Amino acid sequence: MPKDHENIPFLGPVEPSEPLGFSAEQMIRCEECLRANPPTRMTCLYCVAPLPATDASAQLRKPVLRPPEKHEPGYNNILLPQDQAPSEEVMIAAAELLKLSKENFEEILAHGTALPVARTASREEAELVFDRLQRLGLRSLNVSDRQLGLTDSDVKRVKSMAFTEEYLTIQLAGATEEIDIPWTDICLIIPARLVETRLEMTERMTRKPEKDILDTSEFFRDEAVIDFYTPAHSCTWRVSANGFDFSCLGKEKALIVNQNISQLQRLIISRAVNAIVDETYQRVRSVLELIWTTHPETQSSGWRREAPGKLSVGMATTRSNESQFTRYSRLAYYLQLNSA
Repeated sequence: MPKDHENIPFLGPVEPSEPLGFSAEQMIRCEECLRANPPTRMTCLYCVAPLPATDASAQLRKPVLRPPEKHEPGYNNILLPQDQAPSEEVMIAAAELLKLSKENFEEILAHGTALPVARTASREEAELVFDRLQRLGLRSLNVSDRQLGLTDSDVKRVKSMAFTEEYLTIQLAGATEEIDIPWTDICLIIPARLVETRLEMTERMTRKPEKDILDTSEFFRDEAVIDFYTPAHSCTWRVSANGFDFSCLGKEKALIVNQNISQLQRLIISRAVNAIVDETYQRVRSVLELIWTTHPETQSSGWRREAPGKLSVGMATTRSNESQFTRYSRLAYYLQLNSA
């Protein structure tokens, strides 16, 4: 009787399902820590120092897309509206390059407006992404945070306004001087809504792995804002519904803040005849979250002694889309200034 294994046909060598590793000649040595790295990397795997580029590694390199820390400058890859719809193969390759799902990349394309597809802490990575997208036939551009003007001083908060036929006179929060802006100078108006959630929690310190939660409170704030720009000023003029003096509306001033901000927006749009009104932020906010993610910030309110031997600590976690909207608003202004 033949044994079972004697009837098994010979199938030959099996091809590995995973690609083979790189040879020693292909590896790139870091000039800082002297360790070998795969030629696909732009920074050292061990010390994060930039790796030297060679002709061979230039074709193999892939962006890591490490997002910048809060204190670091960032570089943004912006996908521009395409002249024609890319093929299925191009969308798959672009999504893999950008570390997005194909569905998310299609959603970004479907909006038909300039939107971020990558954000990194390295200028070299941003340039690599730009080059790869260009090879795929996709139109894009690189713009740094510095080019966008993303500092606190670049957003001027308007406290009050006055109108004449030719000028819009504004007064900033915390300032006494007034600024006259010709209506014809206003080139861009961007309304939006800022949403902030805040979770406050008080915990009792114990020896157990999990602390006892004594109290939790959740707060929600929704505020309408209007950004507008002029070519003569590099800053953002921002009107926030809360804290603005709506006396400029005169008899049209209502008791409800949302009605007042809507009326003010209509008034500004009607007089700024040369301005482009961009109301796309609310529509594209979900895809902006893929790249310009809103990160929660947690702060401690300190220790508190409730009773002898019993300590508690308060924590507050806040998440807001204000920095995301500011980035989008500044991008729209940058694109308008550089459209020529």
